[in-house]
Amino acid sequence: MIKLKPNLRSYQALILLVCLVNACVTINVYFPAAAAQEAADRIINKVYGNDTTPPSSTPPTAPPTKSQINPESSNQSTTVWLMPIVDFFITPAVAQANLDISTPTIQTLTANLTARHQKMLPHYNSGAIGLTNDALITLRDPNQVPLKLRNEVKSLVAQENQDRLKLYREIAVANAHPEWEANIRATFAKRWIDRATAGWWCQNANGDWQPR
Repeated sequence: MIKLKPNLRSYQALILLVCLVNACVTINVYFPAAAAQEAADRIINKVYGNDTTPPSSTPPTAPPTKSQINPESSNQSTTVWLMPIVDFFITPAVAQANLDISTPTIQTLTANLTARHQKMLPHYNSGAIGLTNDALITLRDPNQVPLKLRNEVKSLVAQENQDRLKLYREIAVANAHPEWEANIRATFAKRWIDRATAGWWCQNANGDWQPR
């Protein structure tokens, strides 16, 4: 009977592979809240006309090299076969550091929101239009709008909400995670209000209206 001699390095490699598989599963379901907030701010700044942040000069983070993953064993034959698998699992982690908001559909929706915002701005300032706590807007006080303009403002509000809903869905789909739509909408809900101009009317978490 032939007895196989245990190979410690093989065991270590197998354990590493199992850990990477588990990490990959975590990455696939993890919602990047910080990246979502950054993406929301970039879009909202454009819509509100506050897009004055200079582009970052920090070079993009390169994917980990094989020596960085395991510098002590990079030359060991036991782990050479494992490196392509390591690269396969590590790359998605790096790629998901930011949300992609550069698709043509997202750019078109952002442009629509930006153009419409200028038409609605006087009604934000008067308090007629308010920001809801679910990332939309509403005609909060119709009496603040002249009667002859009321239907036009109602139409603007309806178009705005339609485009906002499309935007949240498109960001999730564009990043291959449609299940993130609710998280993205919740992120935008907070950031629309946080970045609103002082004096605009906003809903708090309880649904009560208050000036920003």
